[in-house]
Amino acid sequence: MKMLFVTPEFLFVFLPVVLVITAFSLRFWGKSAAIAVLTVASLFFYGWWKLSGLAIILVSVGVNYTIARQIADEKDIRSRKVALGLGVALNLLALCYFKYRNFFIDNVLEMFGETSGMAHIVPPLAISFYTFQQIAFLVDTYHGKMRRILFSNYLISVVFFPHLIAGPLLHYRDIIQQFEERFRISWATLACGMPVFVMGMAKKLAIADPLSQVVNPLFTKAESQPLELFEAWAASLGYTAQLYFDFSGYSDMAIGLALMFGIVLPINFFSPYKSTSIIEFWRRWHITLSNFLRDYLYIPLGGGRAGAFRRYVNLMIVMLLGGLWHGASWTFVLWGGLHGAMLVVNHLWRATISPRLLVLNSIALPFYGVLTFLLVVVGWVLFRAESFAGATNVLGGMFYPQAISLPWGVAFALGIDPAHWIFGDKGLSFPDLSVFLAFGSAAYLLVWFCPNTTEIFRLTRDPLNLATRRSIGGSIGIGALFWLSLFGLFSAIPSEFLYFRF
Repeated sequence: MKMLFVTPEFLFVFLPVVLVITAFSLRFWGKSAAIAVLTVASLFFYGWWKLSGLAIILVSVGVNYTIARQIADEKDIRSRKVALGLGVALNLLALCYFKYRNFFIDNVLEMFGETSGMAHIVPPLAISFYTFQQIAFLVDTYHGKMRRILFSNYLISVVFFPHLIAGPLLHYRDIIQQFEERFRISWATLACGMPVFVMGMAKKLAIADPLSQVVNPLFTKAESQPLELFEAWAASLGYTAQLYFDFSGYSDMAIGLALMFGIVLPINFFSPYKSTSIIEFWRRWHITLSNFLRDYLYIPLGGGRAGAFRRYVNLMIVMLLGGLWHGASWTFVLWGGLHGAMLVVNHLWRATISPRLLVLNSIALPFYGVLTFLLVVVGWVLFRAESFAGATNVLGGMFYPQAISLPWGVAFALGIDPAHWIFGDKGLSFPDLSVFLAFGSAAYLLVWFCPNTTEIFRLTRDPLNLATRRSIGGSIGIGALFWLSLFGLFSAIPSEFLYFRF
């Protein structure tokens, strides 16, 4: 049994107990004791999933801390570079072994017409996230951005349970400074964090999970046969909404949970589907990962300092590796390559054509927005499909369908004679179409026409100082969202965060 943020065990047992014991420790024994309590709780939360994963993350933290101390203490620049190179290499080797071993072995054997009889390794939960965070820690230590570091502080910066499983990605110096200066539990922090948490929970349980009941069977079907037109668009648009409300919902919950402890996590989403270019999309989607790839991969590769051509090559490298980071599959690599190519075209457009259009650019913004969104949707099909065949069957149904069929129920609901139109049983059932239209419409109305969580709760400012200014209407709204989420919390619909697989 897994303990997710959206399970009764977490919401009604783990979280209240951790808040009470941590608050008690802060009051009577101080921050060091409270951090120790929170560390043990975070390790318990992670170990609940699988004890072997707990051993791996503890070894990883211990090795990285030891190497960071070596980097910080070493005076010789060459020795510091060697220690940094060793640390980065060990992190990448561990990531490759646990996450990409199956992928590499299967592909090498496939070249020779063989199959592997070896048991597949299940990657430890969140290994991509805590590996990237610790690589950033080593690099920052090498550049002298850290002072003397206590192991207890480093450990809590990695395993702090709100962000541990799926981010946001953190810099050590940002979070540990908050543990030193802001860490507290009070009615104010609870009043600040709980509404943000409830907002994220509602996104997940009231929108993402119901959409998954339509999306998952369609992508499963696509692995074996082409989808008809409405199936394909329901699969692609449904997954586009599901992924956003699933992952942004998790990020909201992580931010809300951290706020309950007085800790402010970075914003990870800012209305990405309102973007009018792919460049803008990547400044709004999974912001902490985009910043990491920029700071620790794109800039070290040379960024745009070596000319336009090298800049575009670096963009492609970054996006290909970013795609592979998401999963050990060629569909992820192709997804990353597609976004890399779109970024290159976007930059070329801005450099050569856009300056000549002048006022036409402003007029064409709605067209740019629609085009950007459609390209993102196509990319998500590659991201979600289990194979190239599955992606082809979805994309083929979207743009070159072999069949077009609406369920009989639509004709009956509209009072239309089904004999004179495209009604049949080749595609979506009437209940699935109804679920998609209801929850998909709600999702896109929220995405395109409503303020996002950051804007609602003014998270770019100091949210802890704004908590007491909430209106009665806002409190009633949060209460309604919580009540609505409870239906999903205790429903039979299985709940799993999509980004946990990465």
